[in-house]
Amino acid sequence: MPRPIVATIHVDSMKHNLALAKANAPGAKAWGVLKANGYGHGLERAMRGFADADGLALVEVDNAVRLREMGWNKPILLLEGYFDPADLETMADYGLQAAVHCKEQLEWLEAKQADLSARGVQFDLHLKMNSGMNRLGFMPDAYAAAHARLSAISCVGSITMITHFANADDAEHPLLPIAEQVRRFEQGTAGLAGSRSLSNSAGVLMHQKTLRNDWIRPGIMLYGGTPGGVTAESFGLQPCMTLSSEIIGIQNIVAGDVVGYGSRFQAEGPMRIGVVACGYADGYPRSAPMGTPALVDGVRTQLVGRVSMDMLTVDLTDLPSARVGSKVTLWGQGMPVDEVATAAGTIGYELMCALAQRVPVVEG
Repeated sequence: MPRPIVATIHVDSMKHNLALAKANAPGAKAWGVLKANGYGHGLERAMRGFADADGLALVEVDNAVRLREMGWNKPILLLEGYFDPADLETMADYGLQAAVHCKEQLEWLEAKQADLSARGVQFDLHLKMNSGMNRLGFMPDAYAAAHARLSAISCVGSITMITHFANADDAEHPLLPIAEQVRRFEQGTAGLAGSRSLSNSAGVLMHQKTLRNDWIRPGIMLYGGTPGGVTAESFGLQPCMTLSSEIIGIQNIVAGDVVGYGSRFQAEGPMRIGVVACGYADGYPRSAPMGTPALVDGVRTQLVGRVSMDMLTVDLTDLPSARVGSKVTLWGQGMPVDEVATAAGTIGYELMCALAQRVPVVEG
């Protein structure tokens, strides 16, 4: 019998969440973002879940090729662009679009434009502005020149103007409010022709009425996680991954007994402790403290003791019917991944992306 841990992927929930994103941005086209193996949900499953997207976006060139080979015929966008001049050949062969965010990418494209143009290649590219996040992109005062330079390259077709928000989930952030990033974007793109793409998940859910997008780029919301502000459920999102296991052992302890590595938990009275077949080698966060919520047979309880490699322990004292074989939900349906992540001092994105290879994955 296999170890009783499994991740269940809910493809119908992906479809629901995409439909909600599109409803929040009427008139805009939607990229379905599936970088990091579809946020841990699987590339092929995400492709099916986002079949109604206008395009798919990711950062891995090899996975973009896989999408084409699996039959995706609509646009594919490389969000970090191309990493080497050779990637331009792959883009041409597979009809890929890409972000352009630095002078080196412009230089590579200029150097290969004659050969690419001779083949009839016309890339649809996405010129990125650094509007304050200071990761990728051209500064606002250099953006128009970069746009002109890109426009002059013979193998370039359309140019979409994009930026990325640092604090869309905290619109009034004192260091970089979203309004300031929008102001910089508007200033830097003034008078330039092309489509616009600004909104990530938080932008779609919280600011879409005030933002003008031709394309939106929802990511975490498509997988049922909240980008911040309120819970995913409050936005109408459905979880797309449920990590579940079972109770594989029970210990009855008394006052003064300790649980787990480091003996960090000490019982104040009689307790029933359930041992769950899930640990940090499965992708569950080792940083999850005592008190992190879980469900046992649908009833809420909490972790006690430290998470170990293959096991964690939960309090069954008030769950007298719990037994070996009782079902445990670590996150997903009935137990929001964001609540678990918050308890562990991280975000739901990380938990889903960190799902270990040894965990069996099914659909349901």
